[in-house]
Amino acid sequence: MGMGTWSICGSIAGGLLLTFGWATVCGADELGDLKQQLEDQKTRSAELEDRINQLEARQKLKERAMGEEIAALKDSHVEKSPTDLQAYWRDGLRFKTADDMFQLRIGGRMMFDWLWISEDDDIKAAIGDQEDGVGFRRVRFYMAGSIYENVDYMLQLDFAGGATALRDAYIGLTDFPVGKLRMGQFKEPFSLEELTSSNYMTFVERALPNTFSPSRNVGFMLHDAALENRMTWAAGLFRDTDDTGLAIDDGGYNLTGRITGLPWYNNKGESLIHLGAAYSHRNPDETLRYRARPETPLTDRFVDTGAIPTDRANLLGLEAAWLAGPLSIQGEYIRANVDRSGASDVDFSAYYAQASYLLTGERRSYSTSSGTFGLVRPKKNFRFGGGPGAWELKARYSGIDLNHKDIRGGELDNFSAGVNWYLNPNMRIMWDYIRADLDDVGQADVLLMRLHAFF
Repeated sequence: MGMGTWSICGSIAGGLLLTFGWATVCGADELGDLKQQLEDQKTRSAELEDRINQLEARQKLKERAMGEEIAALKDSHVEKSPTDLQAYWRDGLRFKTADDMFQLRIGGRMMFDWLWISEDDDIKAAIGDQEDGVGFRRVRFYMAGSIYENVDYMLQLDFAGGATALRDAYIGLTDFPVGKLRMGQFKEPFSLEELTSSNYMTFVERALPNTFSPSRNVGFMLHDAALENRMTWAAGLFRDTDDTGLAIDDGGYNLTGRITGLPWYNNKGESLIHLGAAYSHRNPDETLRYRARPETPLTDRFVDTGAIPTDRANLLGLEAAWLAGPLSIQGEYIRANVDRSGASDVDFSAYYAQASYLLTGERRSYSTSSGTFGLVRPKKNFRFGGGPGAWELKARYSGIDLNHKDIRGGELDNFSAGVNWYLNPNMRIMWDYIRADLDDVGQADVLLMRLHAFF
């Protein structure tokens, strides 16, 4: 082997040594990186394990605390008494005991009115100059409920006008042998519109026939529903009283009764036909007087009989209503016969017919136990960006005639139209337009607005 051959072999051997040496160096670096990654992974695993241990320890503490709380509740648990009082809201604040033996409702109503009126010169000359006005029509507070299931009660006061007036104050026995017995001051059973609460009236004021309705007095009344609530009846003996519930005069007792029926009643009151009749024999104290405003709360009275000497009067009322979903039609006729002292009898009469339609599809509720209309409950309560509430269109025509023989009390006819907006079951805004026509005298135009809240 010559020198050239050794030289080649040496070169090859040197290259191999360099290659293996470099590979060894690189492998050592990668191995170091792997070792570092393993160490980092071990560190993270240890941290995760510590975190898991901490969470498990906290969970055990929570479970232990919860167990102790449950055990404490079990140890301290006492069975509820049947007389424990429960409070809840259902269109008003209510309370009752667990056994339903005691119930209490607390509520009130507020009605604030605005009136704008324009009358012709003949009305001004005959009645006087009528002015625009505002005022509280009703500000009432009441408490009502039942005791031991068979006794009910109600106390209602009115604070409108700056004075306190007693409206209702009665107790009743609901399991009386013949129907239900009520004693105290309350409305006599006469007229559909009079017996319908002012919370649920379609118009701002009741119609002209309400002039004859007896309203609230002190007395006794038997009442009940019959024929599976398809009929109601009521009869009572009353004395005329003032706003304090007192009767200090020589007047006698008044006998009043009412009967209603539902010849048609479908789908829990979705549609119905209501018919009714009422009678009242009155024994006033020497005189009797009928007078009426043009269905407004803040004007003078447009018709007035003046004081009529009498010892007896008789009232006859007829009523009818048809409800078909959102459509409601209603009317009444009332006739008054006055037996004058030392003169011949005189007769007066009044009537109304009205219709309303709920544009948003609701309907008026109806009470089969009292034969009266009730709450309108919007499908969607008003809220900005939400529901519209309930909207109702309405129209009414009414008339009263207080002219007979030598009594010239006047004859008045009213046409009314308007809109009701029910924001929710406990609040509404009402607008009424009234054209009042006083026969042989003149006319007046009235715009009414009422803000009404109740619970």
